[in-house]
Amino acid sequence: MDTHTGNATTPDGTRLAYRDHHAPEPGAEPAPGSQRPPLVLLHGLAGHMGEWDDLLPLLLAGGHRVITYDARGHGASTRCPPDMTRASAVRDVTTLIEELSLPTPVTLLGQSLGGHTAFLTAAAHPHLVDSLILIEAGPAGPSPDLPTEIAAWLDSWPTPFTSFSSAAAFLGHEAWARGLEEREDGHHPRWDRDTMLAAVAELSTRAYWPEWDRVACPTLVVRGAKGTMREAEMTRMERRAQIRTGHPPQDRTQSQSRTEVIEDAGHDVHLDQPRRLHAAVRTFLAARNTT
Repeated sequence: MDTHTGNATTPDGTRLAYRDHHAPEPGAEPAPGSQRPPLVLLHGLAGHMGEWDDLLPLLLAGGHRVITYDARGHGASTRCPPDMTRASAVRDVTTLIEELSLPTPVTLLGQSLGGHTAFLTAAAHPHLVDSLILIEAGPAGPSPDLPTEIAAWLDSWPTPFTSFSSAAAFLGHEAWARGLEEREDGHHPRWDRDTMLAAVAELSTRAYWPEWDRVACPTLVVRGAKGTMREAEMTRMERRAQIRTGHPPQDRTQSQSRTEVIEDAGHDVHLDQPRRLHAAVRTFLAARNTT
C-alpha cells in the first residue's frame, strides 16, 4: 500500500488532514479508462479518519484508490473552524476532490454525519459523484432533541481517560481510542464540545428529503440491525428513490437505490462488522462496474 499524507486548505482557511491510499497494481499498468472511481470515506461526528483502518485494506485489495480525511473540527484538521454548517462540510468534499485532482465522478462512502455530508454533496454536485454508500445515515428530521442528546453523550466522556485501554473500553472500540490525543495527564478528545454541537445544529431544525430527492446516482443504504437508524427511514428513502427513478426494487439499473441490514452491528457498522460491510459494498460496486 502506498499512502500519501497531506493537508488541503478550504476557501474559508480550514485545514483538512487527509490520507491518499493507493493499492500498487501488479504487473502492467491498467488500460486507460479501466480504473474504478476513487473512494472518498467520510467519518461521523466526533470521529476521525483512522476509523476506516479495518475496512481500508479490504477496499484497497479490490483495486480502489481510497481517500480518508478528518472532517473540519476533528482530528488533525482545524479544531475550531469559522463555519460548521452542512454547506461547509460539502465544500470540504469538493475541495479535496480538486486538491487531489481526483478523476471524477468519485464514490462517496460515509457513516452517520459523514453519510449525511455525502448525500448532500451528491445532491449539490451530481457531476462529481458516481455512487453513494450511506452507513446509518439519512435525511430524516427535524430532530429538536439532537443537540441535547449529543451534549449529554459528549459530557459523559470521563476525560481525560487515564489509559488507552480505559478509553477503548468506555468508547466501545479501539478505533475510537486511537483518535484521542495523549498528553501528560491522559488521553483527550481532539475536538471541542461547542464545535461538535455546531456541527449538528441544522439537523435539529429541518429534514433533508428535498436534497435526497435530488440525488441522481445509485445509492447503497446500510443500517446496523442494532443501530440508531430507523427502519422506517430506510424504507422511505428506498421508496422515494424508486419514485424518482421509476425503477422497482427488482430492476438493477444505474438509478437503483439498494438497502442492506448488517446483523450484529450497531451505529458503527464499519467497526462492528467491517467484513460484512465490505461484502455489501463489494457487491454494490461490482454491479456498478458491470452496468
